[in-house]
Amino acid sequence: MQVKSESKMQTVVELQAKDLPAFCPNPAMPLWSSHPKVFLDVTHGSAVGCPYCGTKYQLAPGVVLSAH
Repeated sequence: MQVKSESKMQTVVELQAKDLPAFCPNPAMPLWSSHPKVFLDVTHGSAVGCPYCGTKYQLAPGVVLSAH
């Protein structure tokens, strides 16, 4: 998982296949900013925003998903 900042108010978390299933709040977030855990579907290629905090999650470039 790699956190990138697009601007001061926008955070994008790039995920690897090992980070799935994607959820927010992610383990790197401080405890004070916790909200109910939300699972996010990032498998369609575009960034997905958390409905609570607005953090965006997307697959890192070049990540290949395979069926289990």
